[in-house]
Amino acid sequence: MRITLGHPSSFIEGEITITGSKSESNRLLVLKSLFPQILIENLSNSDDTLLTNRALKSIDSIINIHHAGTAMRFLTAYFATQQNREVVLTGSQRMQERPIKLLVDALKDLGAEISYDKKEGYPPLRIKGKKITKSKVALPADISSQYISALILIAPSLEQGLTIDLIGKLTSAPYVNMTLKILDLLGFDNEFKRNQIKISTSKPVKPITWSVESDWSSASYFYSVVALSRKSNLILSNFKNQSIQGDAALPNIYMKLGVNTSFNSGKITLSKIDNFDLSDSLSIDLGNTPDLAQTIVVSCLGLGIGCRLTGLHTLKIKETDRLNALKIEIQKLGAEVHITENSLELLPINKLKGGISIDTYNDHRMAMAFAPLALKVPIIINDFQVVSKSYPSFWEDLKKIKFTQIIN
Repeated sequence: MRITLGHPSSFIEGEITITGSKSESNRLLVLKSLFPQILIENLSNSDDTLLTNRALKSIDSIINIHHAGTAMRFLTAYFATQQNREVVLTGSQRMQERPIKLLVDALKDLGAEISYDKKEGYPPLRIKGKKITKSKVALPADISSQYISALILIAPSLEQGLTIDLIGKLTSAPYVNMTLKILDLLGFDNEFKRNQIKISTSKPVKPITWSVESDWSSASYFYSVVALSRKSNLILSNFKNQSIQGDAALPNIYMKLGVNTSFNSGKITLSKIDNFDLSDSLSIDLGNTPDLAQTIVVSCLGLGIGCRLTGLHTLKIKETDRLNALKIEIQKLGAEVHITENSLELLPINKLKGGISIDTYNDHRMAMAFAPLALKVPIIINDFQVVSKSYPSFWEDLKKIKFTQIIN
Protein backbone atom coordinates (compact mmCIF):
# COMPACT_ATOMS: atom_id res chain seq x y z
CA MET A 1 0.00 0.00 0.00
CA ARG A 2 1.04 3.59 -0.49
CA ILE A 3 0.15 7.00 0.92
CA THR A 4 -0.04 10.27 -1.02
CA LEU A 5 0.82 13.31 1.07
CA GLY A 6 0.20 17.01 0.70
CA HIS A 7 -0.33 20.11 2.81
CA PRO A 8 -2.83 22.93 2.21
CA SER A 9 -0.77 25.87 3.45
CA SER A 10 2.77 24.99 4.62
CA PHE A 11 1.89 26.71 7.90
CA ILE A 12 2.53 24.38 10.87
CA GLU A 13 1.01 24.70 14.31
CA GLY A 14 0.10 22.17 16.99
CA GLU A 15 1.35 19.89 19.76
CA ILE A 16 2.53 16.30 19.43
CA THR A 17 3.60 13.72 22.01
CA ILE A 18 6.15 11.32 20.53
CA THR A 19 6.52 7.78 21.88
CA GLY A 20 9.31 6.94 24.32
CA SER A 21 12.84 6.54 22.99
CA LYS A 22 13.39 3.21 21.26
CA SER A 23 17.09 3.35 22.14
CA GLU A 24 16.45 3.90 25.84
CA SER A 25 13.61 1.38 25.97
CA ASN A 26 15.53 -1.49 24.38
CA ARG A 27 18.51 -1.00 26.69
CA LEU A 28 16.31 -0.82 29.76
CA LEU A 29 14.39 -3.98 28.82
CA VAL A 30 17.61 -6.01 28.70
CA LEU A 31 18.71 -4.60 32.06
CA LYS A 32 15.27 -5.27 33.56
CA SER A 33 15.49 -8.91 32.46
CA LEU A 34 18.82 -9.19 34.28
CA PHE A 35 17.74 -7.04 37.24
CA PRO A 36 13.94 -7.31 37.72
CA GLN A 37 13.91 -4.54 40.34
CA ILE A 38 14.01 -2.01 37.50
CA LEU A 39 10.59 -0.63 36.52
CA ILE A 40 10.02 1.23 33.25
CA GLU A 41 7.49 3.94 32.40
CA ASN A 42 6.67 5.46 28.97
CA LEU A 43 8.14 2.49 27.12
CA SER A 44 8.39 2.91 23.36
CA ASN A 45 5.48 1.44 21.37
CA SER A 46 7.72 0.72 18.38
CA ASP A 47 7.85 -2.70 16.72
CA ASP A 48 11.52 -3.01 17.70
CA THR A 49 10.74 -2.54 21.38
CA LEU A 50 7.69 -4.84 21.30
CA LEU A 51 9.80 -7.54 19.63
CA THR A 52 12.63 -7.10 22.15
CA ASN A 53 10.21 -7.31 25.07
CA ARG A 54 8.47 -10.37 23.63
CA ALA A 55 11.77 -12.15 22.98
CA LEU A 56 13.05 -11.51 26.50
CA LYS A 57 9.87 -13.03 27.95
CA SER A 58 9.68 -15.93 25.48
CA ILE A 59 10.32 -19.55 26.50
CA ASP A 60 10.47 -20.70 22.86
CA SER A 61 13.57 -22.32 21.39
CA ILE A 62 13.34 -20.31 18.15
CA ILE A 63 13.09 -16.53 18.45
CA ASN A 64 12.40 -14.44 15.35
CA ILE A 65 13.07 -10.71 15.73
CA HIS A 66 12.18 -9.91 12.07
CA HIS A 67 13.81 -6.56 11.05
CA ALA A 68 14.85 -5.48 14.57
CA GLY A 69 18.61 -4.98 14.31
CA THR A 70 19.01 -3.63 17.84
CA ALA A 71 17.19 -6.67 19.21
CA MET A 72 19.49 -9.02 17.28
CA ARG A 73 22.64 -7.47 18.76
CA PHE A 74 21.37 -7.05 22.33
CA LEU A 75 19.70 -10.48 22.49
CA THR A 76 22.77 -12.26 21.13
CA ALA A 77 24.72 -11.07 24.17
CA TYR A 78 21.80 -11.58 26.57
CA PHE A 79 21.06 -15.20 25.60
CA ALA A 80 24.77 -16.04 25.67
CA THR A 81 24.65 -15.46 29.44
CA GLN A 82 21.42 -17.41 30.15
CA GLN A 83 22.60 -20.68 31.67
CA ASN A 84 20.87 -23.92 30.63
CA ARG A 85 18.99 -22.15 27.81
CA GLU A 86 19.46 -22.86 24.11
CA VAL A 87 17.85 -20.68 21.45
CA VAL A 88 18.07 -20.09 17.74
CA LEU A 89 17.97 -16.33 17.17
CA THR A 90 16.81 -15.46 13.67
CA GLY A 91 15.19 -12.66 11.70
CA SER A 92 14.00 -11.48 8.29
CA GLN A 93 15.87 -12.16 5.06
CA ARG A 94 17.49 -8.73 5.33
CA MET A 95 18.50 -9.47 8.94
CA GLN A 96 20.21 -12.64 7.72
CA GLU A 97 22.31 -10.43 5.42
CA ARG A 98 23.48 -8.11 8.20
CA PRO A 99 26.88 -9.05 9.69
CA ILE A 100 27.23 -9.97 13.35
CA LYS A 101 30.56 -11.81 13.37
CA LEU A 102 32.52 -9.22 15.38
CA LEU A 103 30.03 -9.37 18.25
CA VAL A 104 29.89 -13.16 18.14
CA ASP A 105 33.69 -13.35 18.12
CA ALA A 106 33.89 -11.04 21.14
CA LEU A 107 31.34 -13.14 23.04
CA LYS A 108 33.14 -16.36 22.10
CA ASP A 109 36.40 -14.84 23.36
CA LEU A 110 34.62 -14.43 26.70
CA GLY A 111 33.63 -18.10 26.65
CA ALA A 112 30.17 -17.96 25.05
CA GLU A 113 28.95 -20.88 22.94
CA ILE A 114 27.49 -19.56 19.68
CA SER A 115 27.37 -21.10 16.20
CA TYR A 116 25.92 -20.13 12.83
CA ASP A 117 22.95 -22.08 11.48
CA LYS A 118 23.44 -20.87 7.91
CA LYS A 119 26.10 -18.50 6.61
CA GLU A 120 29.28 -17.87 8.63
CA GLY A 121 29.15 -14.44 10.25
CA TYR A 122 25.41 -13.89 9.86
CA PRO A 123 22.16 -14.86 11.61
CA PRO A 124 20.50 -17.22 12.38
CA LEU A 125 22.57 -17.90 15.49
CA ARG A 126 22.42 -20.97 17.70
CA ILE A 127 23.20 -19.83 21.24
CA LYS A 128 23.80 -22.14 24.19
CA GLY A 129 23.67 -19.98 27.29
CA LYS A 130 26.33 -20.52 29.91
CA LYS A 131 28.08 -18.85 32.83
CA ILE A 132 30.61 -16.30 31.54
CA THR A 133 33.67 -16.18 33.78
CA LYS A 134 36.18 -14.26 31.66
CA SER A 135 36.22 -10.52 32.23
CA LYS A 136 38.18 -8.88 29.42
CA VAL A 137 37.58 -8.53 25.69
CA ALA A 138 38.82 -6.38 22.81
CA LEU A 139 37.06 -5.38 19.60
CA PRO A 140 37.29 -2.68 16.91
CA ALA A 141 35.81 0.67 17.90
CA ASP A 142 34.65 1.63 14.39
CA ILE A 143 31.89 -1.00 14.23
CA SER A 144 28.21 -0.60 15.04
CA SER A 145 27.88 0.93 18.50
CA GLN A 146 25.19 -1.67 19.22
CA TYR A 147 27.86 -4.39 19.40
CA ILE A 148 29.61 -2.46 22.15
CA SER A 149 26.36 -1.59 23.93
CA ALA A 150 25.31 -5.26 23.84
CA LEU A 151 28.43 -6.18 25.81
CA ILE A 152 27.99 -3.25 28.20
CA LEU A 153 24.42 -4.28 29.03
CA ILE A 154 25.33 -7.80 30.16
CA ALA A 155 28.49 -6.68 31.99
CA PRO A 156 26.97 -5.90 35.44
CA SER A 157 25.49 -9.41 35.58
CA LEU A 158 28.81 -11.16 34.91
CA GLU A 159 30.67 -12.73 37.82
CA GLN A 160 33.73 -10.48 37.43
CA GLY A 161 32.20 -7.59 35.50
CA LEU A 162 33.78 -6.69 32.17
CA THR A 163 36.61 -4.65 30.70
CA ILE A 164 36.23 -3.74 27.02
CA ASP A 165 39.28 -2.51 25.09
CA LEU A 166 38.25 -0.56 21.99
CA ILE A 167 40.71 -0.56 19.09
CA GLY A 168 40.75 2.56 16.91
CA LYS A 169 38.35 5.50 16.69
CA LEU A 170 34.91 5.00 18.20
CA THR A 171 31.89 5.24 15.88
CA SER A 172 28.56 6.64 17.15
CA ALA A 173 30.07 7.47 20.54
CA PRO A 174 26.86 9.06 21.91
CA TYR A 175 25.06 5.70 21.73
CA VAL A 176 27.80 4.01 23.76
CA ASN A 177 27.76 6.94 26.18
CA MET A 178 23.97 6.61 26.45
CA THR A 179 24.30 2.97 27.49
CA LEU A 180 26.93 3.84 30.10
CA LYS A 181 24.85 6.77 31.37
CA ILE A 182 21.84 4.49 31.87
CA LEU A 183 24.03 2.12 33.88
CA ASP A 184 25.35 5.05 35.90
CA LEU A 185 21.89 6.42 36.70
CA LEU A 186 20.71 2.96 37.73
CA GLY A 187 23.63 2.64 40.14
CA PHE A 188 25.97 0.33 38.19
CA ASP A 189 29.64 1.27 38.56
CA ASN A 190 31.44 1.97 35.29
CA GLU A 191 34.13 4.15 33.77
CA PHE A 192 35.21 5.03 30.25
CA LYS A 193 38.78 6.32 29.96
CA ARG A 194 40.69 6.67 26.73
CA ASN A 195 39.63 3.56 24.79
CA GLN A 196 38.80 1.31 27.71
CA ILE A 197 35.41 0.67 29.31
CA LYS A 198 35.25 -0.95 32.76
CA ILE A 199 31.99 -2.16 34.30
CA SER A 200 31.89 -3.73 37.75
CA THR A 201 29.79 -6.73 38.63
CA SER A 202 26.69 -5.60 40.50
CA LYS A 203 24.83 -6.66 43.56
CA PRO A 204 21.03 -6.61 43.15
CA VAL A 205 19.95 -3.03 42.53
CA LYS A 206 17.44 -1.25 44.71
CA PRO A 207 13.94 -0.93 43.20
CA ILE A 208 13.99 2.01 40.81
CA THR A 209 11.57 3.45 38.23
CA TRP A 210 12.87 4.89 34.97
CA SER A 211 10.65 7.18 32.89
CA VAL A 212 11.73 7.00 29.25
CA GLU A 213 12.19 10.33 27.47
CA SER A 214 10.50 10.79 24.09
CA ASP A 215 12.54 9.76 21.07
CA TRP A 216 14.83 12.44 19.60
CA SER A 217 15.35 10.42 16.41
CA SER A 218 11.59 10.54 15.83
CA ALA A 219 11.59 14.27 16.59
CA SER A 220 13.98 14.78 13.67
CA TYR A 221 11.15 14.44 11.13
CA PHE A 222 9.33 17.36 12.74
CA TYR A 223 12.49 19.44 12.68
CA SER A 224 12.47 18.76 8.94
CA VAL A 225 8.78 19.72 8.75
CA VAL A 226 9.50 23.06 10.43
CA ALA A 227 12.56 23.69 8.24
CA LEU A 228 10.47 23.15 5.08
CA SER A 229 7.43 25.11 6.29
CA ARG A 230 6.61 28.75 5.54
CA LYS A 231 5.91 29.47 9.21
CA SER A 232 5.78 27.17 12.26
CA ASN A 233 5.09 26.96 15.94
CA LEU A 234 5.19 23.28 16.87
CA ILE A 235 5.34 21.86 20.40
CA LEU A 236 6.79 18.40 21.11
CA SER A 237 6.18 16.91 24.56
CA ASN A 238 8.35 14.99 27.03
CA PHE A 239 11.84 16.13 26.04
CA LYS A 240 14.72 17.05 28.32
CA ASN A 241 17.24 19.86 27.94
CA GLN A 242 19.94 17.52 29.27
CA SER A 243 19.19 14.36 27.30
CA ILE A 244 21.24 11.17 27.25
CA GLN A 245 20.22 10.48 23.64
CA GLY A 246 22.82 11.17 20.96
CA ASP A 247 20.27 12.55 18.52
CA ALA A 248 19.56 15.38 20.95
CA ALA A 249 22.15 17.13 18.77
CA LEU A 250 19.18 18.09 16.56
CA PRO A 251 18.67 21.66 17.90
CA ASN A 252 22.23 22.67 16.98
CA ILE A 253 22.09 21.01 13.57
CA TYR A 254 18.72 22.45 12.55
CA MET A 255 19.60 25.93 13.78
CA LYS A 256 21.77 25.95 10.62
CA LEU A 257 18.61 25.25 8.60
CA GLY A 258 16.53 27.99 10.18
CA VAL A 259 14.81 26.14 13.04
CA ASN A 260 14.85 27.54 16.57
CA THR A 261 14.34 25.27 19.61
CA SER A 262 13.15 26.49 22.99
CA PHE A 263 12.80 24.30 26.10
CA ASN A 264 10.10 24.83 28.72
CA SER A 265 8.83 22.42 31.40
CA GLY A 266 9.56 19.17 29.59
CA LYS A 267 8.44 20.45 26.19
CA ILE A 268 10.25 21.87 23.19
CA THR A 269 8.84 24.47 20.80
CA LEU A 270 10.14 24.44 17.24
CA SER A 271 9.74 27.65 15.25
CA LYS A 272 10.82 28.75 11.80
CA ILE A 273 13.25 31.67 12.03
CA ASP A 274 11.97 34.65 10.03
CA ASN A 275 14.19 35.92 7.22
CA PHE A 276 16.85 33.31 7.98
CA ASP A 277 19.99 33.65 5.86
CA LEU A 278 20.33 30.08 4.59
CA SER A 279 23.75 29.06 3.29
CA ASP A 280 24.14 27.47 -0.14
CA SER A 281 25.39 24.22 1.33
CA LEU A 282 25.60 22.40 4.68
CA SER A 283 28.70 20.39 5.62
CA ILE A 284 28.52 18.19 8.69
CA ASP A 285 30.18 15.09 10.17
CA LEU A 286 27.45 12.70 11.34
CA GLY A 287 29.82 10.08 12.74
CA ASN A 288 28.12 10.48 16.11
CA THR A 289 24.56 10.70 14.77
CA PRO A 290 24.30 8.66 11.55
CA ASP A 291 20.57 7.97 12.00
CA LEU A 292 19.90 11.64 11.25
CA ALA A 293 21.47 11.48 7.78
CA GLN A 294 18.31 10.67 5.84
CA THR A 295 16.30 13.41 7.53
CA ILE A 296 18.99 16.06 7.04
CA VAL A 297 19.68 15.35 3.37
CA VAL A 298 15.94 15.45 2.57
CA SER A 299 15.61 18.74 4.48
CA CYS A 300 18.41 20.21 2.37
CA LEU A 301 16.79 18.83 -0.77
CA GLY A 302 13.50 20.52 0.10
CA LEU A 303 15.24 23.80 0.90
CA GLY A 304 17.04 23.72 -2.44
CA ILE A 305 20.53 23.75 -0.91
CA GLY A 306 23.41 21.31 -1.18
CA CYS A 307 25.00 19.30 1.59
CA ARG A 308 28.00 17.11 2.26
CA LEU A 309 27.49 14.55 5.01
CA THR A 310 30.36 12.40 6.27
CA GLY A 311 30.83 9.72 8.95
CA LEU A 312 28.19 7.50 7.34
CA HIS A 313 30.02 4.17 6.98
CA THR A 314 27.53 2.30 9.20
CA LEU A 315 24.57 3.18 6.96
CA LYS A 316 25.39 0.43 4.47
CA ILE A 317 24.52 -2.30 7.01
CA LYS A 318 21.26 -0.88 8.32
CA GLU A 319 17.73 -2.02 7.35
CA THR A 320 18.90 -1.33 3.80
CA ASP A 321 22.00 0.19 2.24
CA ARG A 322 20.79 3.66 3.17
CA LEU A 323 23.36 5.56 1.13
CA ASN A 324 22.40 3.80 -2.10
CA ALA A 325 18.69 4.04 -1.28
CA LEU A 326 18.98 7.79 -0.70
CA LYS A 327 20.81 8.27 -3.99
CA ILE A 328 18.17 6.37 -5.97
CA GLU A 329 15.16 8.12 -4.42
CA ILE A 330 16.60 11.64 -4.43
CA GLN A 331 17.56 11.31 -8.09
CA LYS A 332 13.91 10.47 -8.86
CA LEU A 333 13.06 13.94 -7.55
CA GLY A 334 15.49 15.56 -9.97
CA ALA A 335 18.57 16.18 -7.83
CA GLU A 336 22.13 14.96 -8.25
CA VAL A 337 23.72 12.87 -5.49
CA HIS A 338 27.20 11.39 -5.12
CA ILE A 339 28.03 8.74 -2.51
CA THR A 340 31.16 7.00 -1.25
CA GLU A 341 31.56 4.31 1.40
CA ASN A 342 31.11 6.88 4.17
CA SER A 343 29.77 10.10 2.67
CA LEU A 344 26.97 11.68 0.68
CA GLU A 345 27.02 14.87 -1.37
CA LEU A 346 23.80 16.52 -2.56
CA LEU A 347 24.00 19.24 -5.19
CA PRO A 348 21.59 22.22 -4.94
CA ILE A 349 18.37 22.04 -6.96
CA ASN A 350 15.96 24.81 -7.96
CA LYS A 351 12.80 22.74 -8.44
CA LEU A 352 11.63 19.34 -7.24
CA LYS A 353 9.62 16.94 -9.37
CA GLY A 354 6.16 16.43 -7.82
CA GLY A 355 4.04 13.29 -7.52
CA ILE A 356 7.07 11.00 -7.29
CA SER A 357 6.71 7.59 -5.59
CA ILE A 358 9.37 6.98 -2.95
CA ASP A 359 10.37 3.38 -2.27
CA THR A 360 11.12 2.61 1.38
CA TYR A 361 13.25 -0.59 1.17
CA ASN A 362 11.75 -2.02 4.41
CA ASP A 363 13.33 0.99 6.14
CA HIS A 364 11.20 3.07 8.50
CA ARG A 365 13.53 6.07 8.25
CA MET A 366 13.20 6.24 4.46
CA ALA A 367 9.43 6.65 4.78
CA MET A 368 9.54 9.29 7.50
CA ALA A 369 12.50 11.26 6.13
CA PHE A 370 10.81 11.89 2.77
CA ALA A 371 7.33 12.66 4.16
CA PRO A 372 8.06 16.35 5.00
CA LEU A 373 8.66 17.06 1.29
CA ALA A 374 4.85 17.15 1.00
CA LEU A 375 5.16 20.76 2.19
CA LYS A 376 6.87 21.49 -1.15
CA VAL A 377 5.35 19.05 -3.67
CA PRO A 378 2.86 16.15 -3.57
CA ILE A 379 4.80 13.05 -2.54
CA ILE A 380 3.89 9.34 -2.54
CA ILE A 381 5.39 6.95 0.04
CA ASN A 382 5.26 3.25 -0.88
CA ASP A 383 4.88 0.58 1.84
CA PHE A 384 4.18 3.40 4.28
CA GLN A 385 3.28 1.08 7.18
CA VAL A 386 6.99 0.35 7.61
CA VAL A 387 7.11 3.26 10.10
CA SER A 388 5.73 0.93 12.81
CA LYS A 389 9.28 -0.30 13.35
CA SER A 390 10.04 2.83 15.37
CA TYR A 391 7.06 5.22 15.27
CA PRO A 392 3.64 3.56 14.73
CA SER A 393 1.62 6.78 15.14
CA PHE A 394 3.69 8.86 12.70
CA TRP A 395 1.00 9.27 10.06
CA GLU A 396 -1.63 10.13 12.67
CA ASP A 397 0.69 12.75 14.12
CA LEU A 398 1.18 14.28 10.66
CA LYS A 399 -2.62 14.56 10.40
CA LYS A 400 -2.62 16.64 13.59
CA ILE A 401 -0.60 19.31 11.79
CA LYS A 402 -2.85 19.26 8.71
CA PHE A 403 -0.98 16.98 6.32
CA THR A 404 -3.46 15.54 3.81
CA GLN A 405 -3.32 11.80 3.22
CA ILE A 406 -4.78 9.49 0.57
CA ILE A 407 -4.18 5.75 1.05
CA ASN A 408 -4.49 3.27 -1.77
